[in-house]
Amino acid sequence: MSTLSPPPPLPLPVVLAGARGHGRWHLHNIRRLEALGLVRLAGICELRPLDAEELDGFGTPEQSADFGGLLDSTGARLAVVCTPIQTHTDLALAAAPRGVHLLLEKPPAPSYAEFERMAHGVRAAGTRCQIGFQSLGSHALPAIRSLIDRGAIGELLGVGAAGAWVRDTAYFTRAPWSGRRRLGEVDVVDGALTNPLAHAVATALAVAGSPRSEDVAGIESELLRANDIESDDTSCVRITTARGIPVTVAATLCAEEPDEPYVVAHGELGRITFWYKEDRVLVQRAGRGPEESVYGRTDLLENLVRHLTEGAPLLVPPELTGAFMRVVEAIRLAPDPLALPASAWRTAAGERAPRRIVTGVDRVVAASAETLALFSELGAPWARSTEASTP
Repeated sequence: MSTLSPPPPLPLPVVLAGARGHGRWHLHNIRRLEALGLVRLAGICELRPLDAEELDGFGTPEQSADFGGLLDSTGARLAVVCTPIQTHTDLALAAAPRGVHLLLEKPPAPSYAEFERMAHGVRAAGTRCQIGFQSLGSHALPAIRSLIDRGAIGELLGVGAAGAWVRDTAYFTRAPWSGRRRLGEVDVVDGALTNPLAHAVATALAVAGSPRSEDVAGIESELLRANDIESDDTSCVRITTARGIPVTVAATLCAEEPDEPYVVAHGELGRITFWYKEDRVLVQRAGRGPEESVYGRTDLLENLVRHLTEGAPLLVPPELTGAFMRVVEAIRLAPDPLALPASAWRTAAGERAPRRIVTGVDRVVAASAETLALFSELGAPWARSTEASTP
């Protein structure tokens, strides 16, 4: 992609929409980029303004609940959108015609139609959009793809991913949209695979070399819940790529013991395991000892700035999340998650509130990544097959 001409002067004024919750991470990152002279926090869009303590080190950026008005009054060139899933498309389409470039948090939209509406609007406006899958900025990914393409583990047989996390009941009540598939007639599609462990899905597809919409041939899903919520908290999908490679992702928010999520590429002659939050890679192949490496990572907002000012390639444009959005759409269209029987889970103390633990789920999640099988195929006593869907 060519650079914009002329490149905008630094620092670029940025507006942050959604500065609490995960938005605090973006505030910290903007502070880091301010120190590098790359951006300047010009405005914050929040329903309730941030106080002086929350804005420590930022001076007095303009604050407003009117996103479009804030973009106009601050002269923003960048916007970071870290708001509820169902608001992403409309906010992106408020920014794009104003010439404001975007870092749009994952998941980019709650449905494939909304994703296409967003992506078309951004393209038509000639603005740039980066989707906030931070793991796709890892330098480990091109290294892994190079190993696979060179045949280091032989023919690629499949890719599995596992995520065993813990979330207490307060997590599902932190916002009106939490744990919901829809709010009235509006799609939300919050769930283990589409939101907290969405990186596992996107990273597995990237490792498989199948990140685009057209790379997906079919999707099977099994959506379950132990918590008293609308969405899923224990789920798996198997994506069949256009090249016939199976990609499975198994996830739970009801783990017995939380662990780092990972992606594993299975080959005829070996395997590559990628702990994507740590940028850590383990290569195991026939006739050689294990090789472990830790890689660097390019921050996605910094990459967006350098794309605009220096012509650096944009790492996560919308088209490279099309396959992930096919998974979101399959989950959106799937039957509502099955409630696990009370015999399948137990209650334990959490950090803020009680949490529910699905018995044996850690082992089943790991087995899915190892065997590329769905929960029901692994004989988990609490798993029943649900509907298979295709994009």
